Amino acid sequence: MATQQEIYHLKELAHDMRVKLLTLCGTYGGVLHIGGDLSMTDLMIAIYNYGLNVDSSDIALPTRDRFVLSKGHGAMAMYTAMSYKGFFNYDDIVKTYGKLDSAYGMHPCKVRLPGVETSSGSLGHGLSIAVGMAISAKQKKQNHRVFCYMGDGETCEGSIWEAAMAAHAKDLGNLIGVIDRNKQMMTSFSEESMKMDPYPDKWKAFGWDVTEIDGHNMEEIVNALDHLKKPNETDKPQAIVANTVKGKGVSFMERNIGWHAGMLSEEDMNKALKDVNDAWDKERGAK
Repeated sequence: MATQQEIYHLKELAHDMRVKLLTLCGTYGGVLHIGGDLSMTDLMIAIYNYGLNVDSSDIALPTRDRFVLSKGHGAMAMYTAMSYKGFFNYDDIVKTYGKLDSAYGMHPCKVRLPGVETSSGSLGHGLSIAVGMAISAKQKKQNHRVFCYMGDGETCEGSIWEAAMAAHAKDLGNLIGVIDRNKQMMTSFSEESMKMDPYPDKWKAFGWDVTEIDGHNMEEIVNALDHLKKPNETDKPQAIVANTVKGKGVSFMERNIGWHAGMLSEEDMNKALKDVNDAWDKERGAK
């Protein structure tokens, strides 16, 4: 179980990550998937810097947990979270991000980035990949876990639910799905395109153990990670449904369809940074 000091440190990292993402969005000169990156921030910080059993100094360790970013356009959020864990140097990411021949593409590439378990970006595919990894681990009697991070928009696709059924059929207690339930897609709110509520019940009906949390409450995130069952304790796949807000922390971005992706002017970047810094000052004052 995490101490309050550990949780506060994760909150510090999440604030720092928001500042870095917004600064990049205002200085990079290209488009960043900033809305989704901000909905992912707290979860990615907690997963990589608390929940995952990984070691950046030994990326081939057989006992390491595996992480699949099915929501591949959230790559910058993943790169940044991994940088705090020592996988990458953040300054190196910024120097070449999104440029021709950069290792740090807008979608992750395992060939270019040691420590990234799979290339991704074609939505709806990640859970199938994670199911295959989990089946392989089970056949080899390995006890590591496989995490798959999905956007709720991609769970409109049938491939996700075929994989969910397969995970239940194969008794994959070593598989953990994390769903970023921000209820937005690229051009619409997700419930306008596909009626998914009651959302957690869908996963339960497919045979998964489900925990629903506030994906921006670090205490709830850490508690959900702490209470995940180990592979030898369950034969049911587990899902964390995290209710999030696209563009979290920035007043003019939150729940705004226009900010699925974009670039910030200097004026808007300063406004966005003020929003997140003011929120962090309030958080620190309440501590």
